[in-house]
Amino acid sequence: MEIKKKIYPDSGVELKEFTAKNYDAIMNLATLGFYKGFIKKAIHHMNIQPGDQILDLGCGTGSNAKLMYRYLNEKGHITGLDISEHMERQFRYNFKYNKRTEFIKQRIDVPFNLQKCYDKVFISFVIHGFPHEIRSIVIQNAHNHLKTGGKFFILDFAEFDMDNMPALHRFIFKKIECKYAFDFIKRNWKELLNKIGFHSFTEHFYVKNYIRLLSAQKNGSQFK
Repeated sequence: MEIKKKIYPDSGVELKEFTAKNYDAIMNLATLGFYKGFIKKAIHHMNIQPGDQILDLGCGTGSNAKLMYRYLNEKGHITGLDISEHMERQFRYNFKYNKRTEFIKQRIDVPFNLQKCYDKVFISFVIHGFPHEIRSIVIQNAHNHLKTGGKFFILDFAEFDMDNMPALHRFIFKKIECKYAFDFIKRNWKELLNKIGFHSFTEHFYVKNYIRLLSAQKNGSQFK
């Protein structure tokens, strides 16, 4: 999310113009070249079905959506949400010849209603950058927009003790991450998701188990 004035001064998800324009390259550099590889693995582990309707929260440039799109047929569709004008331009460029994707300029940290339910909701390296009380709003938005039995995928940092990290990894984490990330890695995310109505968790780990794709299935009734 890139805006002129930060809503959360201590956040790392509200990107400066340079970072927004070069986001994918910066992420690959920050992860020592691992970014592209584990993103592809994570998308594969989502078990996307050809006709899936997918909501991508904080979709950025659309690079993740391009990987997900490869698994879809003519009935599949991806909706990307982001607030950054720079991300919007890149997303629309990436899908300029495709009618089975759409970009909606929408903040994901406030309640919203798209009047549609999805088979899968995906969020990648965004939720850790919000204050904890705001994360609950993001998760509730995901829950509200899933079909009953639909799955929510969080690709982000795993739960780990930073003091046990190798010195280089710890240095990079401290250097590039905002203070909310330090809180994020200490939380029990299965427990928090369960309280909102998710169950049947699965996990896939990457980059020496510091990165995790956490999947959770929705209980209850559909969004109205």
